[in-house]
Amino acid sequence: MVKVSAAAAVILFVVSAQAFSPSPLSSNNPSTAGKNGAAPPKSALKSDVATTVDPASTAAQQQQQAPPSATDMASPKREKILKEPALWEYNFGLQDPGLRMPHGIVAGQSAPETYQLTEEQIQVLEEDGVVHIKGVFDPEWVQYLRDATGHQVDNPHFWAFAGTASKLYDYIQRNIWQTNKAFANFYYHSAMGDVLRQCGRTDEIRVSTDLLMVNPNKGFKWHQDNQNGPITWEDGIRFWITMDETPAEYGAPVYLKGSHRNDVVDEGAVFVDIEQNGLEDYKEKLLEFRTMPGDMLIWHPRTIHKVDGPSDGIWTTYRRVLGGTVCKAGTKYQDKRGSGGVLSDLGRHSLEQGDKLESSFFPIIYPRFNDNEAKERDSGKVGRSPRDIASKLSGLAGKASGDKFASFFQVLGSQAKQ
Repeated sequence: MVKVSAAAAVILFVVSAQAFSPSPLSSNNPSTAGKNGAAPPKSALKSDVATTVDPASTAAQQQQQAPPSATDMASPKREKILKEPALWEYNFGLQDPGLRMPHGIVAGQSAPETYQLTEEQIQVLEEDGVVHIKGVFDPEWVQYLRDATGHQVDNPHFWAFAGTASKLYDYIQRNIWQTNKAFANFYYHSAMGDVLRQCGRTDEIRVSTDLLMVNPNKGFKWHQDNQNGPITWEDGIRFWITMDETPAEYGAPVYLKGSHRNDVVDEGAVFVDIEQNGLEDYKEKLLEFRTMPGDMLIWHPRTIHKVDGPSDGIWTTYRRVLGGTVCKAGTKYQDKRGSGGVLSDLGRHSLEQGDKLESSFFPIIYPRFNDNEAKERDSGKVGRSPRDIASKLSGLAGKASGDKFASFFQVLGSQAKQ
């Protein structure tokens, strides 16, 4: 059984009490982002082959050399394109890369862009539980997201510490929009909200929770998403926005077609054994998507899926994704204290079970962002307090069964040891 005491939670988070207050440690210099969204000192791609040539060597001298040994002929050592941040490199407070928005958009003023889906695409999502929408975002938007991501990994935030230290990703941060203004502006002004409202056949879209994910090391085995924020399965829509070409050998998400209709996987589970009884109709129906920059993957939160990374866990190229969960009009707040789902709802808002989900902690992005919600975010009012975090996490040892919540912690243990 997993137990988390309130005292332990306070110790863990008290150092970050001002994590969402404007801080002089936050960088506002967009020049820190490199060509592909990361500064060279941390993210310079090492050559796959390192050789030296002695100009004085002659052909005769080379012939006299002993044949190369098996060790000499071995493949050069693979190195990560992105290094784990040192403890002292983490930042607190709000961050603003100061990026210029694409297409002449004026941040905080321009209306959000639109993108028209076909009825067929929407029906594919409803029937298969997942749909791949190609080319939603043009190269300008892709570069904007890469630059925002590059600034973030070069200026890592404290809220990324636990996920990055777990070795699950080279960099991962939840609720990135709360701390990095570039991502908030993306939600406010891009066509993302319009795409997702069509997928959900709804007239309102709010962000429930999000994640910036860079290189998933060895990947994630078969699982379903239960970190969707304080909402029900049916109120949520999962999304991925990809910034890079998926490698041919690994990294392509694979889904079990129609598995969002399964009724055998417990909603508290993370990993899924696709050999279990009740999944016979789904386990052979594999849908693999090799996404490209600017594509969106959209799926039902219950759809079972996986992502396989390189066997050694070393990414020599980038796999940058902005993902998360949005919710539809009429969504009610679900208090998930006592379950793993609480980890995607650690904010200090005042919503209670059954309240309408209207809050600056879950900002509306369609039909248009709300000025007051945006101002509260920019002022640092949208954040997490140590007391609220301790209160919510303490429920894990009381209200929930350890067996149910243990599935979430198995992600950290089993993935890190592989």
